[in-house]
Order: sequence, then structure tokens, then C-alpha cells
Amino acid sequence: MSSQDISSNANSRVLKTYQEARLQNTENLRKLVVDAAATLLQEEGPEAVTVRKVSQKMGCSTKIIYSLFVNKEGLAQQLYLDGCKLLANEFETTPQAADPVQHMMNLGETFWQFGQRYSSYYKLMFGGAFADFKPDEESVHGTVTAMRQLITVISSAQEQGRIPGQYDTESIVRIVWASLHGVIHLYHGGHLGDVQSAHAVYRQTLSLIVSSLMPEQIT
Repeated sequence: MSSQDISSNANSRVLKTYQEARLQNTENLRKLVVDAAATLLQEEGPEAVTVRKVSQKMGCSTKIIYSLFVNKEGLAQQLYLDGCKLLANEFETTPQAADPVQHMMNLGETFWQFGQRYSSYYKLMFGGAFADFKPDEESVHGTVTAMRQLITVISSAQEQGRIPGQYDTESIVRIVWASLHGVIHLYHGGHLGDVQSAHAVYRQTLSLIVSSLMPEQIT
């Protein structure tokens, strides 16, 4: 190999390394912006997540954030996806039970706790806190991934003959999710009293749903 070839290869590698570093720097900056937005989301609520306030927290210009996310909705989408990861992690760490009834009860309780522990994420994801943000295909896929544990236990119960076959798995998941979300949404809107009263209504709703799907004693 000639010295010219060696030099050409070296220059090519320098260029590639520069491109990789630039990409990595962009990814790191995106993460820092999302972290700052997530902090505002948790500490001050969804209404505090504006490009201006995020830029102030970051100590940078709004132009930088616009260049990374285009607009507030782009930033909201990233927070939505992060919320999906949080929800998926909560479901994955939920105690499993051999009995699908108890397993669904456990997952249902996890969904309630997620709505309390990450209330700002919950309002962003499911409560319409960002009026102009509508989940796109990637966000919807993230939601499905987050709900994988619920989908699995329902599908397994169907295969075992524990759930009658008139509904498909997707329809059952939507019915369960919509019903439980309705209770949490009403609570966040101040319609169900204090947290203890709302939680009692939520548990009753969960029991009714599970017992209607798999008729047997709910403890």
C-alpha cells in the first residue's frame, strides 16, 4: 500500500470519526434538553413545558431547541416516548402471578400507581395536557410496547379458555384500558374526591372488569 493510500485512509477515518462525534454530540444535546423538559414536567406540570422555559433551564437559546425538535410538539413526543418507557418498566417490575385474575389485578394496580407517581407524564400521555400534541405512529407503537404485559396476560388467559372468545385481544385491552383510564381521568379532574376515595372507586372498577372477563372470586 502506497503512502498516498495510507494518507487517504487516514483522512477518511478522521472524517468518519468527526461525523460520528457530531452525531453523538447531537444525541447528547437532545438527551440534555429532554432531561430538562422532564424535570419541568415533573416539578411544575405540563403547562410549564414550553420551549422558552426549557431553554432557560438549559441556559441556551430557543433556536437550539427548535433545531433539535422543530417545535414544542416534537419535544412533547419525546417526553411521551419516555413516559412509555417508564410505564413499560413499571409493568415489567409488577409481581407476576400464576393466576391470570391476580396478575391482571396486579397490573391494574400498577397502572393506578403510575398515574400517581408520574402524574405529569400521565397527563401528557393520556390526559390531553398538550392540546396541540397528537400521538403519531411511533408514539402509538410506544404505547403498545408499554402495555405488552397486559396484552400478554390477556392473550394467555384466552388461550387457557379463561376468557370467552367473542372479543379479540386488542379489543379487550382497549376496553380495560379505557375503563381504568376513565377513573384516573375523573380523579385528576376533581370528580372523585380525595385520593383514597378515588382509589377505592378504581379498585372496584378493576374488580368488576376482571370478574366480567374471568367470572370467579376476586380477592
